[in-house]
Amino acid sequence: MTVWDDLVGQEKVSAVLGAAARDADALVTAAAADEPLPEASAMTHAWLFTGPPGAGRNQAARAFAAALQCVSPDRALGGVPGCGFCDGCHTALLGTHADVNPVAAVGAEILVKDMRDTVRKSFTAPANGRWQIILVEDAERLNEKSANAVLKAVEEPAPRTVWLLCAPSVEDVLPTIRSRCRHLNLRTPSVDAIADMLVRRDGVEPAVAAAAARATQGHADRARRLATDPAARERRAAVLKLPLRLDEVGACLRAAQELVDAAAEDAKQLAEEMDGKESEELKAALGAAQGGRLPRGTAGVMKDLEDMQKRRRTRTQRDSLDVALGDLTAFYRDVLALQLGSRVAIANADAEDALERLAQGSTPESTLRRIEAIAGCRDALDRNVAPLLAVEAMTMALRAG
Repeated sequence: MTVWDDLVGQEKVSAVLGAAARDADALVTAAAADEPLPEASAMTHAWLFTGPPGAGRNQAARAFAAALQCVSPDRALGGVPGCGFCDGCHTALLGTHADVNPVAAVGAEILVKDMRDTVRKSFTAPANGRWQIILVEDAERLNEKSANAVLKAVEEPAPRTVWLLCAPSVEDVLPTIRSRCRHLNLRTPSVDAIADMLVRRDGVEPAVAAAAARATQGHADRARRLATDPAARERRAAVLKLPLRLDEVGACLRAAQELVDAAAEDAKQLAEEMDGKESEELKAALGAAQGGRLPRGTAGVMKDLEDMQKRRRTRTQRDSLDVALGDLTAFYRDVLALQLGSRVAIANADAEDALERLAQGSTPESTLRRIEAIAGCRDALDRNVAPLLAVEAMTMALRAG
């Protein structure tokens, strides 16, 4: 097993990154031996990974980081970087490597205060790895100030620092930043590739794997969760029943409330798992005794942690809502396919009766308006409209058709 095995259906990207990792190895060796650097190299100091949701942008960046930090003994014999077993690969993939620094949006944006320490660290030499690697998982969420901080670091990087930026498209990143990055665009994996991955890597039954891959239309992470988590399957089944319930105004409002409550419950579960542990670890680091009071002057640090946790809960709730809205979009897309007699494969084959019922009881024009209403709800959530108001407006529009 190599680090590239997590990249489903991205053979070309894996080949490019593998070549860059080999050249990076040569650069490190030449610098250590005080030899002239190679004239031509596939390696560069900044990379931009783009692609649709589920294509594996973050996985590709993390796999590349692992390959750059690979310390396998086989490399001295001509082995390929990224063995997947050595300490460098293992810790980089797990997110515990001291010289792989991930940055993700806690709330709606990556704030400049969240980037300040990371940018400062990017100018330091690696502690024990081969490269100092900065992995920005949500580069599209950089605001103006944090993006300018990244631009300065990318313009004048330290010799052994590599920036890995991930975003849905190049348009989501400042032109001044993307012009200094090597761009790799990942494609949506095929349904068959996702199903094969679920069977091989997760031991999922072939029929369940095929259904999950088809339902998520090539989104690897969501397919894995749908195939392995019964609660995720129950939530999806509830979402797919929603279009048949919107026969009156009261039903629309109840359906909206249920969607928002389900997303809030997801956020609450995540908070219960993470917030308490983070708070206790920070209190211990600040010198508070078990169950005792915090030392004087540390209340501000705890307040910063609480603010971060609140922002994370808000984003988790909206991400959960976005998954439900994606399922609804796929449902109406199947309705439209049936109405137009398209030969496109149906994603929600398990809800075929409901699809047929809506397809026969409405027109393609009304189905398109419903799809636009869902897209409008997503846009409203991105603009920080209150979730319940946005979802209520959507359910009313779905009822009107």
